[in-house]
Amino acid sequence: MLRLAFTRSATVARTATCARATVSPRLVQQLRHESTKPSEERKEALESRNNIQRDWAAPVITYEELKPKTLQPSPDKYLIDVREPDEVLQGSIPSAVNLPLSVLPNALHLPPAEFKEKFGFEKPRTNQEIIFYCRSGKRSSTAADVAQRNGFTNILNYKGSWLEWTEREGKKSSA
Repeated sequence: MLRLAFTRSATVARTATCARATVSPRLVQQLRHESTKPSEERKEALESRNNIQRDWAAPVITYEELKPKTLQPSPDKYLIDVREPDEVLQGSIPSAVNLPLSVLPNALHLPPAEFKEKFGFEKPRTNQEIIFYCRSGKRSSTAADVAQRNGFTNILNYKGSWLEWTEREGKKSSA
């Protein structure tokens, strides 16, 4: 059995060596070029995706605009904290719900009932107002981008995030 395996591998190696020797470098280059050329259908899909993603950034909401929304929460508008649960223990903006950035992409694809069971609030609708915030504004920008790429259309980014909120509210930030 060992002899048979050795014989097979030797034959495969000889065949591969012979094949390499008989193929011209020009033909190899042409084959590589042909294999990397996208089909027309793929080109159109890539262009469509690029158009959606091109130069998009969520509109920014300021502290002054956000403050009244936290005093009058609405089930039709979500303020989503994308920090991890251990960060949220330090405090959060009133009326915010937590949906960590690390699970956001998958969460947006969950069925509504499973989403509610897992996160404790209704799954946002694609046209519902969603405001993202995090600690310093970087993850909230990423979250807004993820939501936009998943079809959400009414997205705002609180770039000042938790650090600005605590400073403006006179609270001491643990971050």
